[in-house]
Amino acid sequence: MIEENVSLLQRFIRWRENNIKEKQFILMLSFMVGVLTAFAALILKFFIHTVKDFLTDNFDTTEANYLYLVYPVIGIFLCSLFVRYVVKDDISHGVTKILYAISRRQGRIKRHNMWSSTIGSAITIGFGGSVGAEAPIVLTGSAIGSNLGSLFKMEHRTLMLLVGCGAAGAIGGIFKAPIAGLVFTLEVLMLDLTMSSLLPLLISAVTAATISYIMTGTEAMFKFHLDQAFEMERVPYVILLGIICGLVSLYFTRAINSIEGVFGQLNTPLKKLALGGVMLSVLIFLFPPLYGEGYDTIELLLNGTNNADWDTVMNNSLFYGYGNLLLVYLLLIVLLKVFATSATNGGGGCGGLFAPSLYLGCIAGFVFSHFSNDLKVFSYLPEKNFALMGMAGVMSGVMHAPLTGVFLIAELTGGYDLFLPLMIVSVSAYLTIIVFEPHSIYSMRLAKKGELLTHNKDRSVLTLMTMDNVVERDFKIVHPEMDLGELVKTISTSQRNIFPVTDNNGGLLGVVILDDIRNIMFRQELYHRFKVSKLMTSVPGKLCDTDSMEKVMRVFDETQAWNLPVVDADGKYLGFVSKSKIFNSYRQVLVHFSED
Repeated sequence: MIEENVSLLQRFIRWRENNIKEKQFILMLSFMVGVLTAFAALILKFFIHTVKDFLTDNFDTTEANYLYLVYPVIGIFLCSLFVRYVVKDDISHGVTKILYAISRRQGRIKRHNMWSSTIGSAITIGFGGSVGAEAPIVLTGSAIGSNLGSLFKMEHRTLMLLVGCGAAGAIGGIFKAPIAGLVFTLEVLMLDLTMSSLLPLLISAVTAATISYIMTGTEAMFKFHLDQAFEMERVPYVILLGIICGLVSLYFTRAINSIEGVFGQLNTPLKKLALGGVMLSVLIFLFPPLYGEGYDTIELLLNGTNNADWDTVMNNSLFYGYGNLLLVYLLLIVLLKVFATSATNGGGGCGGLFAPSLYLGCIAGFVFSHFSNDLKVFSYLPEKNFALMGMAGVMSGVMHAPLTGVFLIAELTGGYDLFLPLMIVSVSAYLTIIVFEPHSIYSMRLAKKGELLTHNKDRSVLTLMTMDNVVERDFKIVHPEMDLGELVKTISTSQRNIFPVTDNNGGLLGVVILDDIRNIMFRQELYHRFKVSKLMTSVPGKLCDTDSMEKVMRVFDETQAWNLPVVDADGKYLGFVSKSKIFNSYRQVLVHFSED
């Protein structure tokens, strides 16, 4: 049966190659990716809301609920069991995995990512994990695109485009935001925008968003009604909010990395579960708005009109009834949200950072405007407007994606009347954080390893090249105890003019250069007088087989060498890299990478 299916697929591929042009087939695949990704997003949202409603519907809003101490631990525990015994692979850091697949795996993403992160995040968030569902669904969509392309034997450039189509469809489907899906793919995943890539990305994003509209209605994800139009005299306050959002983004980014570092030092899943579970359950018990994605809180702050409405954010908590502590309560949430998010992922849960960044931005914008209005520092600042702008600001800062922040918030809320202030706050936040952090929270891990594909085409080509492609291994090896006669015999069988000298364990000691011994190599009376140890010279520099190509080029520039040896982590000789080989490989990758 399997052989028949394989044969049928092969016949279809041959038929397609003969009857459907490549560009047309890519458009068909992008449509399929949009459809599949939209349904994946809808299924994920359905499971999250079903689990959450089942667990929390009967909670008393006037007092603390001790089940908040239990649910998050159960969620993390179930997710960690699912990952360890069913998936048997790491499914965290979804967007980072996509960036890695684009830069190092030629757009190939593992099959299980089409479903594993969706199930893991549904369990985690439904039981209270303080993370978002968007990064998991983006990974799911990208995995669908990658594996659909692999199924039909598409080349790796097309796979990378389909990965982007999956991401665009995921954002378009889960947020009903097709433009944001397209812009996210270009800004965060850093795919080059060409005429051949624009149309497939648009098809996937629009298809997914359309299906979401059909299935869930045409209303924006967050209901937002503009009560007060934006006035130009508020521009300075919007810029100030952008700077504050940039600093909140910086705090969020660095705190996430620091706390994840702590979890990374724990050597057993049980220790991670214990620390993450205790942190998360205590934080949610004290601050119930930290439960799940936090979209209820965003809805409340965007639609509340007075203190009585806003005070309901303290329902289900020990703070219920203390309306005078509202700003203190919200500021504590801003400070502690990062701990809840890190505890969720570090403890064994699965989730992303989209929702936390929107959540923090909304609260930061609300607190800024409400505090200003209470003290009458500035003229009146509409809280709901500034809460909306804060969402764009923090998202732009965390993701280093100001356009994504602008279009996503506008499409999420229908707040197109605030387009100008959304742009101002997003740019201000982005300019603030890049002073301190040159890379987004998604890309910084890969950037440190030199594995990040960027819009800089030179760096992108170097990233796509690997050491294995440029190492030359046909150099004849000699040893220090060999005499000149033995060396000449080796030279007679080689077409190279460099001879690496190694010890008995394969460690590189130096090199013999043919030009250095040319004047004595034909004097037979000297054959037993000189040893290789006297004739060899040291190398100007060494390369490691794990070095990035960007580092390789930097070493070549520093040493001004034309050939450099490559060694492994133990110093054992592996081969040589030459500038001519690098230039040839660079040219081949550049031509392939740039084809439109």
